Amino acid sequence: MPARPPVTPRRAQRTAPAAVDSITPHLYRPDAARPVRAKQRRLLAATQVVPHQHAWPQLTFSAQGVIRVTTARETIIVPPLRVVWMPAGMQHSIDVVEDAELRTVYLRPACRPSDDACWSQCLVLEMGGLLQALLLSLDTDADAASPDPAGLGHHGRCGRHENLVEPLLRAELAQAPQVHLGVPLPDAERGDKRLRSLCQAVLRQPARVATLTEWAAEAGASERTAARLFRKELGVSWQRWRQQALVAHALPMLARGAPVAIVATACGYATDSAFIAMFRGAMGKSPKHFRSDRSG
Repeated sequence: MPARPPVTPRRAQRTAPAAVDSITPHLYRPDAARPVRAKQRRLLAATQVVPHQHAWPQLTFSAQGVIRVTTARETIIVPPLRVVWMPAGMQHSIDVVEDAELRTVYLRPACRPSDDACWSQCLVLEMGGLLQALLLSLDTDADAASPDPAGLGHHGRCGRHENLVEPLLRAELAQAPQVHLGVPLPDAERGDKRLRSLCQAVLRQPARVATLTEWAAEAGASERTAARLFRKELGVSWQRWRQQALVAHALPMLARGAPVAIVATACGYATDSAFIAMFRGAMGKSPKHFRSDRSG
């Protein structure tokens, strides 16, 4: 049975992403007076924030829409109500899967939630009610938009608010549940470029029905070489990696209450039953368990 044509509402029709810079981070530098800086930007689907890094840790989330955050070793689908912790100095890029209201919060290095080694890596956290309220309470004006050298006006009021928010934010981050939404990628510097190209192509076109031979040929490798590279560099088979990528693609849609039939189509499945079998095998539960309304 042929695959149903993919239904991709609100998703990009462009063949290549539109690249933008890292959105003027120097105008939001955190310091003792302004310890927690926030910024927001509305970005269209298929926009990519080019690879960059900062000298301070940051939180990234989408108040509306879905984004994908990619580091040297993994790519993470981030739906609303999830927030990504990015340690200082880690290079990353952001791809907009759906039109999104991108929010970024910069923190002083001292705002690391704890000395636990986990905070030295990229993490995805559940954004509970208090954590969300704290993040959304932060002013998003750039330094140049509200000069206040004496600290008596808008800039000073924001700084006093941020100094109150900072310890609460650390506490909320420390106890926020971690969510595993990442899909492993070959290392950006040391990994095989063909394998990384193949993985990125699959992530850009999750609904495409193609064999490993076809994906590998487009990346400049044979099927046998690609299969060997998956096991050598990522520690999983092609089939297992593809399954992880599809589950990561499906979870945000299910969380928004999308019908299983729509999600199955968006993942390239001709039948709901085949998609449900794949999903249950990967997650141990049916797709309906992950839907926001738990209905049909």
